[in-house]
Amino acid sequence: MKAILHLAWKSLQNRKATALLTILTVAISVTLLLGVERVRTQAKASFANTISGTDLIVGSRAGSVNLLLYSVFRIGNATNNIDWKSYQEITSHRAVKWAIPISLGDSHRGFRVIGTTGDYFEHYKYGKKQPLNFDQGLPFAGLFETVIGAEVARKLNYKLGDEIIIAHGISDKSFNRHDNLPFKVVGILAPTGTPVDRSVHVSLEAIEAIHVGWESGARLGPTPEAKVLLQQQFKPKQITAFMVGLNSKIQTFALQRYINTYSKEPLSAIMPGIALHELWQMMSIAEQALLIVSGFVVIAGLLGMLSSLLTSLNERRREMAILRATGARPSHIFFLLISEATFLTALGILLGTIMLYGLLFLAQPFILTHFGMYIEITPLNIYELTLLAVVQVAGILVGIIPAIRAYQHSLSDGMTIKI
Repeated sequence: MKAILHLAWKSLQNRKATALLTILTVAISVTLLLGVERVRTQAKASFANTISGTDLIVGSRAGSVNLLLYSVFRIGNATNNIDWKSYQEITSHRAVKWAIPISLGDSHRGFRVIGTTGDYFEHYKYGKKQPLNFDQGLPFAGLFETVIGAEVARKLNYKLGDEIIIAHGISDKSFNRHDNLPFKVVGILAPTGTPVDRSVHVSLEAIEAIHVGWESGARLGPTPEAKVLLQQQFKPKQITAFMVGLNSKIQTFALQRYINTYSKEPLSAIMPGIALHELWQMMSIAEQALLIVSGFVVIAGLLGMLSSLLTSLNERRREMAILRATGARPSHIFFLLISEATFLTALGILLGTIMLYGLLFLAQPFILTHFGMYIEITPLNIYELTLLAVVQVAGILVGIIPAIRAYQHSLSDGMTIKI
């Protein structure tokens, strides 16, 4: 057996070009298979880790997925706002331990602006109940101070003390900017791998202040200067949504029912975990499609290897006959070709795995920047190793077909080839 393996290795070395192309075909297939699986699992984990430790998210009456998208992922907008008095009444409920109000609607150079309070930095959790940490600076204290996410700071090259201009609405254009009211960067949050990294945080009072002279998204009159606004007291009138932490998990359903039947305005309260599951279920079709595509690519790669082996077998009939003439049995020829297929598949798997980690290393910052999804570079898990084992077994099975053909060839078949 050792001699057959050595002979198979030498045979592949003599056909380097064909062998390398076959290995590359298998490697690309494996890279895509593992890449799709890694993106699928990491995307699911990234979704699940976006928010934790929050029992309920409350917004205007809408679907749970829509409420989750705009309150947590900063995607889209709410159909209506919540009256501040309603927020105060609900959060004064005996079951509520803490609450984080958020106000959306403004932006800065493509990043969403979040109006909130200091409770945001104290109670917001992500991942496995990890708190927000400051990389630099402190939470905002003044009216025109802001705390920015790690991605905002990195992409726009901001540092503490810089001034930024907020724009009204999602599009940042010259005509809708609050040009005369710059905000000073007083804090930069540490990276979280969540939408927090791509958010600009200001106080709720600041949201009210910069919209003096605005109505329904339009500038109706001049906005006072910052020094004039600093002398006034601002109180929120409306917010977009708020997150709630409870004293006891047992109280979740009772408070949710109370909010959903709130008589003063139509509101919805959702549990983030359930809404995240619904969101992922909506994406399951795309997930399954990716798995099917990657599976077909692996099949195509193995068929390519089969084609290569069958083609080379026709060219090597004289070689097989010489081996037979020197004492090799048909079973030896059979195992020789099986060994070659095993080597090709194993090397393809090894190269494909190396290519996967190289691509992950290069693509990780791009995916985080453009899609907000952190792809963690970790060793292969049990499921991924199982997939590779399946590919290896499939490669061996593919090698059986040319091996059987070679086994069936007679000695005279190879010695009488017409050239």
